[in-house]
Amino acid sequence: MGLTSNKVLLLAVIVAVALFGLTIWLWPRLSRQGWRPILGRIGLLLATQLSLFASVGLLANNAFGFYASWADLFGQEQEPGVVTNYETGPDGTKLKMLGTQHVSVPGGSRPHVGGRIDKVLVSGERSKIASPAYVYLPPQYFQPAYAGKKFPAAVVLTGYPGTAEALYKKLHFPQTQHDLLRDGKMKPTILVMMRPTVAPPRDTECMDIPGGPQTETFFTQDLRKDLAGHYRIGERPENWGIVGDSTGGYCALKLTMRQPHAFSTAVALSGYYKAPIDPTTGDLFGGSAQRERENNLMWRQKHLPAPRVNLLVTSSKQGESNYNDTLRFIRHTKSPTRISSIILDSGGHNFNTWRREIPAALAWLSEHLKA
Repeated sequence: MGLTSNKVLLLAVIVAVALFGLTIWLWPRLSRQGWRPILGRIGLLLATQLSLFASVGLLANNAFGFYASWADLFGQEQEPGVVTNYETGPDGTKLKMLGTQHVSVPGGSRPHVGGRIDKVLVSGERSKIASPAYVYLPPQYFQPAYAGKKFPAAVVLTGYPGTAEALYKKLHFPQTQHDLLRDGKMKPTILVMMRPTVAPPRDTECMDIPGGPQTETFFTQDLRKDLAGHYRIGERPENWGIVGDSTGGYCALKLTMRQPHAFSTAVALSGYYKAPIDPTTGDLFGGSAQRERENNLMWRQKHLPAPRVNLLVTSSKQGESNYNDTLRFIRHTKSPTRISSIILDSGGHNFNTWRREIPAALAWLSEHLKA
């Protein structure tokens, strides 16, 4: 049974309840003096506590999508899967299809009504990074009225470590776009849903690390080229946006500010503005203070020319640690960069808060992307 299986969660809850009941039942017998009763009490208390922690941990993981599998949890990556099909674009790019699935909306079994999610493996020619992605094709992609027409695209990133599946299973990006399209609040847009961790288990913070993974090159060059070579996506920066939460939000802002020739528009849901340095990141900058400054978005605002891009940042007055930094980022944004925000009265660094922001964020994104 998989880590995110409801059966695993149910089993953990049953074990926790059973051990709790067993502890109450056996406690009178174990209340006597002696090393055996003492060891019995310690064992029951330890087993009960561990089962409770496991239940709470599984529940939190199912709700927030931190880890997708046991191998992901323990730092062991699984093989990417069996390739079921190969497609070659007109420019020779190859993108491996790993499967397709329907979208959980009314009529979702028919692509021209609900759209379709393709699971693909993107192999970066320049970055030498291969990473899976889930590509949501809106219903219009399959409708005769749009035959031969190109679409705008948005890369959608999770936080770290995150699971790409959470973007459509928990945050409902395709379902939200489906509702916005129905209400005429958004243009049909291809969504490329991914983790920012394309070189797991390392948290690269979406940068080209000296002597390490070239993540910025993967997102700004390889990913765009491979997808545009396979799907009907425009190749100009105004055709491409990028959305992310938490770490993905920092990546969205940074990649757009650093590489405006790749992305014209960014949305950061509870994003931050400076890459952390911790055991998951390692040395991101190769000892270069200049490289560290250039990846600090506040420093870029103050010392470098502003790019002609569109940025949307979000936070909450209560419950978000990035609130004051977000206000400062907004104040220091210079023309020709255009800045917008979604500021909630209260919220948190969690899926529930981001689900409240995503409809307005996608509608705003659609206003700034061109087909």
